[in-house]
Amino acid sequence: MKIGFIGLGIMGKPMSKNLIKAGYDLVVLDMNQSSVDEVVAAGAAAAATPKAVAEQTDIIITMLPNSPQVKTVVLGENGVIEGAKPGAVVVDMSSIAPLVSREVAGKLAAKGVEMLDAPVSGGEPKAIDGTLSVMVGGKKEIFEKCYDVMKAMAGSVVLTGEIGAGNVTKLANQIIVAINIAAMSEALVLASKAGVEPELVYQAIRGGLAGSTVLDAKAPLVLDRKFDPGFRINLHIKDLANVLETSHEVGVPLPLTAAVMEMMQALKVDGMGDNDHGSLVRYYEKLAQVEVKR
Repeated sequence: MKIGFIGLGIMGKPMSKNLIKAGYDLVVLDMNQSSVDEVVAAGAAAAATPKAVAEQTDIIITMLPNSPQVKTVVLGENGVIEGAKPGAVVVDMSSIAPLVSREVAGKLAAKGVEMLDAPVSGGEPKAIDGTLSVMVGGKKEIFEKCYDVMKAMAGSVVLTGEIGAGNVTKLANQIIVAINIAAMSEALVLASKAGVEPELVYQAIRGGLAGSTVLDAKAPLVLDRKFDPGFRINLHIKDLANVLETSHEVGVPLPLTAAVMEMMQALKVDGMGDNDHGSLVRYYEKLAQVEVKR
């Protein structure tokens, strides 16, 4: 089976390398030529357009920034839809609006091409070690056909419903992650301002009910003042924009999500949009005039 992979960014590049390690033949495409060269050096072939990728492959994976890029790459001029053979499958692993997933899937279906929406969670570290969580929407038989391919990049791959359900699940994930980071930030800033060592607070609470994967992933980085992007604030803003758009469409008020969105927007204005979303702590640090560190 030959796999196409379009989008070799922070997440896509290590994901594509894991597919190569698993023994799959890859055809790749990205706007960044150095990323393409790196993956080609690992064993992939390169193509010049999404159409050319689709012409050579059975499953086409896209890992792109947002809905407009997915629509352009899949449905635009020289897009995947122009090259994909009937029976091919597009697995969109981008995090986009669920309604866009359904729109793209409908247009592909008219050409005899199947689709799964399969966004991921775990950030760059889990993309590198192949332990991402994949949330999938689509037909069960198509999910089963593509399961081994997705599992080569992931620790868990779960079908959550029909097309669009994967991205609804990812939106739920991003709500929980964002609010967890904000809660951690509030707690550690409080401890620091009150004169208690935040490292000891973290160690004391991580084994109790307040403990979480988010806490264990982000607290040590905050304490070490490491804000290099595992997942950029700008990308989390994009996801929360999709969350709030979807919530308004279905009639679900999300006051906590909206509040964290505004915190992230403030950090973006302060020039931190390309920092890790753990930089939420810096919003609180600015208010309290204290720094959380070991």
